Amino acid sequence: MLTVENLEAGYGETPVLFDVGFRVAAGEVVTLLGRNGMGKTTTIRALMGLVRPTGGSVALDGVPVTGLPPYRIAQLGLGLVPEGRQVFPTLTVRENLVATAAARFGDRWTLDRVYDFFPRLAERRGHLGSQLSGGEQQMLAIGRALMTNPRLLILDEATEGLAPLIRAEIWRGLSRLKRDGQAILLVDKHLDAMTRLADRHVVLEKGHVVWTGTSAALAADQTVRQRWLQV
Repeated sequence: MLTVENLEAGYGETPVLFDVGFRVAAGEVVTLLGRNGMGKTTTIRALMGLVRPTGGSVALDGVPVTGLPPYRIAQLGLGLVPEGRQVFPTLTVRENLVATAAARFGDRWTLDRVYDFFPRLAERRGHLGSQLSGGEQQMLAIGRALMTNPRLLILDEATEGLAPLIRAEIWRGLSRLKRDGQAILLVDKHLDAMTRLADRHVVLEKGHVVWTGTSAALAADQTVRQRWLQV
């Protein structure tokens, strides 16, 4: 589904990504791993067109999307749950969800289904985004991305700063999405949870891909954790 080859990107005169490449197949869950500042968020921003790549290519089902504006990339099927949630603070929960609703690739995700998926959002449908807790805002950000009916759901820091119970609820939701066949690209710091969920992992170090492999391979190779993932 998603093919990233030789991707390079940065900010101004400062390069951040060097020759990054990986793939996400339909129905697959893939993670981007690495310590802080290694290029995970920049990779996601480059995929979404929020940072313009300076080299390489990004394609969705063989269709090049490199250099397209973010709204066109979203229309082609990439749904983003951004770091920091970025819900609309002055819109209600319902308005946040309806604002992004689209059925370009089917209408599996409707308002009712999002409410069923996250019952807490149904309870707070009339609350403003600014009135929600951090966990509720993250549920809303995920629901908002699902309302675009994405072919690939991208989550940057999926459970950052959340209480353990809310974090567990998010992981259960992502597991349900995987069972339903939703392709997911995921960034998070909770390695054990990602290992249980994901099919494959891509490790970044200073903007380079230094390791790729399955969850079984990652669990079996402690040197990967010690060399590239431990702070």
